Amino acid sequence: MSELQHGPLEDRHRELGASFAEFGGWLMPVSYAGTVAEHNATRSTVGLFDVSHLGKATVRGPGAAAFVNATLTNDLTRIGPGKAQYTLCCNESGGVIDDLIAYYIADDEIFLVPNAANTAAVVAALTEAAPAGVAITDEHRSRAVLAVQGPRSTEVLAGLGLPTEMDYMGFADASYAGVPVRVCRSGYTGEHGYELLPEWEAAAVVFDALVAAVSQAGGELAGLGARDTLRTEMGYPLHGHELSPEISPLQARCGWAIGWQKPAFFGREALLAEKAAGPARLLRGLRATGRGVLRAELAVLDGDRQVGVTTSGTFSPTLKAGIALALIDADAGIDDGALVTVDVRGRAVECQLVRPPFVTAKTR
Repeated sequence: MSELQHGPLEDRHRELGASFAEFGGWLMPVSYAGTVAEHNATRSTVGLFDVSHLGKATVRGPGAAAFVNATLTNDLTRIGPGKAQYTLCCNESGGVIDDLIAYYIADDEIFLVPNAANTAAVVAALTEAAPAGVAITDEHRSRAVLAVQGPRSTEVLAGLGLPTEMDYMGFADASYAGVPVRVCRSGYTGEHGYELLPEWEAAAVVFDALVAAVSQAGGELAGLGARDTLRTEMGYPLHGHELSPEISPLQARCGWAIGWQKPAFFGREALLAEKAAGPARLLRGLRATGRGVLRAELAVLDGDRQVGVTTSGTFSPTLKAGIALALIDADAGIDDGALVTVDVRGRAVECQLVRPPFVTAKTR
C-alpha cells in the first residue's frame, strides 16, 4: 500500500478536533461535530469543507482549449473564459476514467480539477493524445480546495471581500490578505455555494478566515461524511461508485455532459453506439419505506428476481430515511414509484424506486 498523502491544513483540522480516514490515497477529515449536524448546517446555514485532495492539472499551449474539447466529453464551445464546466474523460469503450471540472482560463490554458486518485490517469490520457506544443502538467499541490456551501455562503465570502456575484459555474481570480484565490460558483452539495482554490502553501490564511466567518454565520466545519450524505441526497455521482471504467455516462444519466454534435472526444464511437441501442442499465434512486440503512453493492430485487445493485447508500438526514443510488436493468420493466426490496445482510428492506434528486437543488 502506498503512503498516504497529506493536505496543507491537516494540523488545523487536528486542532479543531477532526476525525480522519483515508480517501483516494489521502488522509482526510471525516467529521468534526458529527456528520448529521454538519449535513444539517450545510442545508440550513453554511458548511466549510476542505477538499484539497482533489487533483489539479493544467493544459497549456496554442489550441489548448480546442485540444481539451476534442478529448473530454462536454462541449467547451458552450462556455468561454471565466466559466467552468463539468465534463468526463472516457476510455475507448465508453467507460469513465474520471469526471472532473474544466476551468476555461483562456484559449491557450485550461485548468482541470479531477478526482484525487484519478489525476495521474487523466494526465496520462491527455498527454498521450496531445499535439506538439500542448503540455499537460500535474499540479496537484499548486492549490488547496475549500468549499463553502449553504444558504449563507454568499454572506461568508462577501464579509471577507471575496467575489460572489458570478453566475453558476462562473469563476473569478481574486486575493485574500495577499493570497491568490480562485473562486467558483460551484459545489457538490446541491446548495448555493462556492469552491475556493487558494495557493497551497498559503491556504491556512484563507482557511482560518473562513472558519471564523462560518462560525459567526452559525455554520459548521464539515468533513467527507457530510459531503457524501449531501451529494447522495442530490443523486450526484461519485467516481468508483456511479461512474467507473465499466460504468458509462449514459448508464449514470450523465449524457447531458456529452457534446454529442462534436466530431471527436474520447469514447465517442462507443457512446454513440450505446446511445443508439439504449444503455443496458440506468442509475435510479431508492428510498426505504421503513427502517433500514442502505449501503453500496447490495442486490436490488423485484420479487425473487435480481434487477440491479446499489452503488451508494446512506441515511438521509434531510428525509430521515435510508436512501441509495442503484444501477437497475433497463429491461426490468419497473417504473418510478414501484416497490422493490434490497437485501441488507439477509434482511429484505422495502424501498420505492424514485428519480433523483431526493431533495430539491438550490445551486442557482
